[in-house]
Parts: sequence; C-alpha cells; structure tokens
Amino acid sequence: MTKLLPSLVSALVLSITAAPAAADVKTGVDAWGRGEYSRAVQEWRTPAVQGDPDAQFNLAQAYKLGRGVPVDPAQAESWFRKAADQGHQQAQDNYGLALFQGGHKEQAAPWLFKSADRGEARAQLVLGTMLFNGDGVPRDYPRAYALMTRASQAGLQSAGTTLAQMDQYISAEDRERGLTLAQEYAVGSVTPDLPGAATTTPVKAVKSASVVKPVAIPASVLREPVLRAEPKTVARPRAKTGAWRVQLGAFRDRGNAEGLWRQVRGKLGGAEPAYVAGGGVTRLQATGFMNKAEAQRACKAVAASCVVVAP
Repeated sequence: MTKLLPSLVSALVLSITAAPAAADVKTGVDAWGRGEYSRAVQEWRTPAVQGDPDAQFNLAQAYKLGRGVPVDPAQAESWFRKAADQGHQQAQDNYGLALFQGGHKEQAAPWLFKSADRGEARAQLVLGTMLFNGDGVPRDYPRAYALMTRASQAGLQSAGTTLAQMDQYISAEDRERGLTLAQEYAVGSVTPDLPGAATTTPVKAVKSASVVKPVAIPASVLREPVLRAEPKTVARPRAKTGAWRVQLGAFRDRGNAEGLWRQVRGKLGGAEPAYVAGGGVTRLQATGFMNKAEAQRACKAVAASCVVVAP
C-alpha cells in the first residue's frame, strides 16, 4: 500500500493574523511589536481567561513560539481550541494543524476541512495528503488530487512537487476527476466536506507498496505569524430601546464585568451594557428589552447568573 508524505507537516507553521478586540489585547500587540514578549503575555492573559478569542489566539501563539513564556505545545493547543470554538478562523487553522502534528488525525480532519473550504492553502496541502494516504480519513484519490491542485495553484511549491508524486500512483480517471473537482472548488460549487457521501469516487488499488519520501516545506512557507493591531469591523445589530433590563452578575472589579460582557454580548441581539456601581461592586446589566418575556428569553440565551430587572 502506497504511503505518501507521512510526515509532511511536521514543521509547518501557518501564516496568520489576529485582530484584537479589546484595549488590553491591543496593548499586548503593541508590546509584542516592540519585542516585549513577557509584557504582551501579561496583557493577554486576563482577557484570554475572560473569553476574548483574539487574546486566546495571541496567547496560544506565544506558547507556540516560546516568546514571553516557555514553549508549550499543550498550552498552545488548549488556547487555540478555546478561540477556535468561538469561530476564530486563524485559531481554527492552527488548531487543526496542532491536532494533526500531535497524532490526533481524526480529530484534526473536521477543522482542516473548515480551513480548506475557506481556501487556506496549507490546510488543503495537509488534507490532500491525509486523503491520499487514508490517514485519519478514508482514502479518496480524486479529492486528494483536487485539494493538492488548489494548494499548488495558491503558490505552495511543495504542493506542486506532491502532485507530481501523486501522478505516479493514481489512475488517469481519478486524476481527471480530481482536476474537475478542483475547478468546482475554485468557484465554490462544491464544499470539500468529510468523505463518505454519495459523491465520493470509489477508491482504486494503488500501483506499488513503496513509500515515497517526504517533501520538504520551503523556508518561504515558514513565516512567523503577524499580529495586527487594527480592530475588526463587525456589523452590529440595531440597538434595543426598551426599558426592561437583565442583570448578568455583580463584580468587585469592573474589568471582570467588562470581560463577561465581551463573552455574552453576541447572544443578546443589540442589547447595550450598563455598569451600575454601588455597595463596593459593579453590576453588569444588559438594557433595551421591550418586555418581560423578551428579557426572560435573553437570560436563557446566556450562560450566566441572570435575573430580569423591571423598569
């Protein structure tokens, strides 16, 4: 049985950007840019713990690169996962790769498919290799050839070299099907979902049992991640104008209240925060609900100790 590129991504580092969403995150990015890595980590840790996905992503990068903290792949993977679970696309790219490098290939596959579907060339290269080898996913030569073709078209020289190796083992029929799929992927008419659906081409036997030597990733691919300081542009829901409120918690430190708001604001559909100080604590409230029923629905939508506050 042919085994293609079994260790292809052992040294792969994705080129990624992060857009911080909070003041402390930006302060950390500025410190990182000056080479003050320990200061950057210090700035990111609190918002990361409070659930800010950009801070979580940046902290993962620090552990991955060993800047400001010792190199710790387990910590990096953990923080990438937290951000990935919140939809942070660069974190998803890194988390899928980290799982693959850690030998958790079946777990890596869904994340790599997400990245490949967005056109991330390195994910396409890795996933194409997995599909060719049947490594963590069922073997599928046409789909493997299609994804490797897309990675090559994106400019990854190693993907072009790998395509030449694939040509030695797959049939002309599978190659043609792969090229057709690559064109369909390019225009978005086919989603490269997990194999096994009725559209997957049956697998044919390989020609040889020899092992193809791994292809080295060019140094140009191994670029350090860039942390961007500009805030993300997010389309906000129309602000609510009702008089009902919900109280999400009370905190001695207002910063903790602000951290909770960053975690739950997306679930409250245009509600605005109110920080009500008194008695040595800051009460975090969400404002603008039209009636009690709407406020109650908001409480159910957030994972917090939530009570309805009447006008």
